[in-house]
Amino acid sequence: MSDDLGLFADDSGETTRPRGRRQVREERERFRRRRRQRSVTALAGLFVLLLVGTGVVYGVSQFLQIGTYDDYQGQGTGDVVVEVESGDTVSAIGTKLRQADVVASTKAFVKAAENNRQINGIQPGFYLMKSKMSGQAAVTHILSPEAKTGRVEVRGGQRLEDQLTPDGGHSPGILTKLAEATCAGAQGSRPCATPEQMHEVAATADLASLGVPEWALEGASKAEPKRRLEGLIMPGIYDIKPGEAPEEVLRQVVTKSAAMLEAAGMPQAAESTGHSPYEVLIIASLVQSEGIAKDFPKVSRVVYNRLTHPVIRLGLDSTINYPLDKPTLLTKPEDRQRPGPYNTYLNYGLPPTPISTVSKEAVAAAEKPEEGGWKYFVKCYPDGTSCFANNDQEHQAFIEEARKRGAF
Repeated sequence: MSDDLGLFADDSGETTRPRGRRQVREERERFRRRRRQRSVTALAGLFVLLLVGTGVVYGVSQFLQIGTYDDYQGQGTGDVVVEVESGDTVSAIGTKLRQADVVASTKAFVKAAENNRQINGIQPGFYLMKSKMSGQAAVTHILSPEAKTGRVEVRGGQRLEDQLTPDGGHSPGILTKLAEATCAGAQGSRPCATPEQMHEVAATADLASLGVPEWALEGASKAEPKRRLEGLIMPGIYDIKPGEAPEEVLRQVVTKSAAMLEAAGMPQAAESTGHSPYEVLIIASLVQSEGIAKDFPKVSRVVYNRLTHPVIRLGLDSTINYPLDKPTLLTKPEDRQRPGPYNTYLNYGLPPTPISTVSKEAVAAAEKPEEGGWKYFVKCYPDGTSCFANNDQEHQAFIEEARKRGAF
């Protein structure tokens, strides 16, 4: 069958041949495609216009908000403790202050700190701030010495117990300092651990739960209760959270110290000494208490030489004064005759526990003493330098020289 539909006249009056059905269908399909393309193009243009319009609105809003942020006025009131942790940025510190309602916004603190280089040197620890401080007041205060709280510095040679002073007073020991560090605020608004509570926990709490390393548990458990933690707190800076419970304070301090002792080589380094790790810790405390750093290896050798000699006692004045809570090395004749486990004039061998904190230098000297045959030493110079002798005759000569120099 033909697709022709016959002849018809167009608008000009001319007679044309009619289009076939297939051609009609193709033209209709082309028309529909062109209409869809025009619709898509129109929608795309509208979308672009919307994006541009939104960007303009956002840009205007941001322009209008430049320099605006929430900020309190004034120096603030009350007490708020905030912890700055290692690695905290200025923005992170600002966020912590905002969360504690010290400042109204993070931006208030950040903007106030922009031109203050000191803010980048702020140290980790606890800071006593106020509520509702302006950003500028918060920056100024957190950089002041008064803001830092809960910080305890432990030095080599310090002891757990308070020490007697020459004027008859007391110098606070490590446990008292830790208790004092739990207090914060001028009005004492936060709970504090008393020295008595701190001493009680040190004497009675489970040693393992406090973080005492496994190699020290046996020796420490045999000690007099108030001496159990002696030597197990290393010199260093400890940041104590105000209001922290005594047991948690000691757990944090002893655990940190255990890691420091491990870094100093304990307990593995003790294997070559012929002594247990806890005994090496005791030797380190004797070295720390009897000499200055440059003499530590020689003092350690004297201790080892005396321990291996069958008829020589250690005879160290520091051990005599330890139970008497005296920091001096000078002793009285009656004290040297006083019986007790720390009297190394009467007893052979080591005392039952360390007698002080030990520095990493003292631990290193106890682990590896200097080679030599010395059996005696005395502080023979005013700066604390000792003279070392192989026999008593040399020793007595050094004592006489020390007196002439005014060394003691």
